[in-house]
Amino acid sequence: MTLPVDPSKFSAFLVAMFVMAIAPGPANLFAIATGRSGKPAHVFSAIAGLNAATLIWFIAAAFGLHLLILAVPLVFQLIAVLGALYLGWIGFNTFKSGLNLAGETIALPATMISDSLWLTFKRGFGVQILNPKVTLFFSAVLPPFVDITRPMPAQMSVFAATTIGMDMISMTAYGLGAVGLAKVLNDPHNKQKFDLLVGVLLMGIAAMIFYHAAHELLMMRPL
Repeated sequence: MTLPVDPSKFSAFLVAMFVMAIAPGPANLFAIATGRSGKPAHVFSAIAGLNAATLIWFIAAAFGLHLLILAVPLVFQLIAVLGALYLGWIGFNTFKSGLNLAGETIALPATMISDSLWLTFKRGFGVQILNPKVTLFFSAVLPPFVDITRPMPAQMSVFAATTIGMDMISMTAYGLGAVGLAKVLNDPHNKQKFDLLVGVLLMGIAAMIFYHAAHELLMMRPL
């Protein structure tokens, strides 16, 4: 019986995916910030939103979207710019709230302090669907591990289950870890430091993504 994926390539994919799953990025930062609410239900709602977006990407990849991104680099750069702007907006509002010790409402943690699990889910979905790290994954990281001689839907199913499984473990660890530290993180002084740090990190990530994407867009402009 033919396996849906190439065993040797899949082994290498597991290593690459493990590194990507545990690396701090927009998704894991979102899980941490959500966990600061001290509400595990909100953490799981955020994780569900994040991974629902990942699943959408895999479905699109199965239908060849990653080939479109590779064939038309402009698509990748535009997604990167949109993702950078979204992350920058979240980071700015988070940082702004950290400047005010008395402030209890911030943009990213709006999902945490809200009683709406659906709102938390939507915020998580928005973070991941526009996450340039995800776009890079599908346009650069995943293709080398795909065997073009095997059925694409079956391969994407295995890669999707593996990716989402690893991400869920990593995000849950980050999110529930923050839940355990909620009392510490919600102390006014610690809250300020946390918000400032997360805000700076998100704005820094956004700035780097925007700079590189904008540079590539300018390079694509016909002379």
